[in-house]
Amino acid sequence: MTKKPLGILGGMGPLATADLFTKIVTMTQADCDNDHLRIYIDDNAQIPDRTAAILSGGADPTPAMAESAQKLASIGAELLIMPCNTAHYFLPRLQKQCPVPFLNMIAITAEHCRQTFGQAPAGLLATRGTIQSGLYTQALADQGTPCVEPDESERDLLMEQIYAVKSGRTNLNRAAVLQMLAHMKARGAQYFILGCTELPILAQMLGLEEAFVDPTALLARRAIEACGGRLAPTGK
Repeated sequence: MTKKPLGILGGMGPLATADLFTKIVTMTQADCDNDHLRIYIDDNAQIPDRTAAILSGGADPTPAMAESAQKLASIGAELLIMPCNTAHYFLPRLQKQCPVPFLNMIAITAEHCRQTFGQAPAGLLATRGTIQSGLYTQALADQGTPCVEPDESERDLLMEQIYAVKSGRTNLNRAAVLQMLAHMKARGAQYFILGCTELPILAQMLGLEEAFVDPTALLARRAIEACGGRLAPTGK
């Protein structure tokens, strides 16, 4: 079976892009190099901040995202993915400017939550832009899944920790993150969506052990399947 070349519209941020690529490689069943997918990556770190665009009238990231998408399509990518949850707010406009289809990480995650946890409430961990956009709230509602959002102080903490990961800083606050998770569980969350692509990295750095849903891993899995690759036995 001929595999479809995959394009990664990256740079939002670079570490999250590397994490997605690593997950695709490690989740692929491969006996030799030739069993892996052909992957094109445009790690465009100059794409304007997505949260700033949504919340405070910052520069529209769509033109830069469209340029990357068109570039990936022009060199042979037949399917595109984006390792940035907030960027999916702009996906409807972006898809109209690109001839190659995208996989929607938000929709994939919401579907997984319903299939795995039924109607148990999900705790949403994400940027302010993603939360304010309602991307996950609507996608989860479409699946009949309740959503527990972080309060204002918890959103501040999440933004602080997300941007610490983006910048490579080490001033991570494990105690505060654990307290936030406990408070959200008290409000009904039974598991947590790591709804920013820096958050799986943060969870690993802090050694957190909760019932987490990792959208990056779900996107990697779906991309492998959609492009004709084989999932490794441990791929989740």
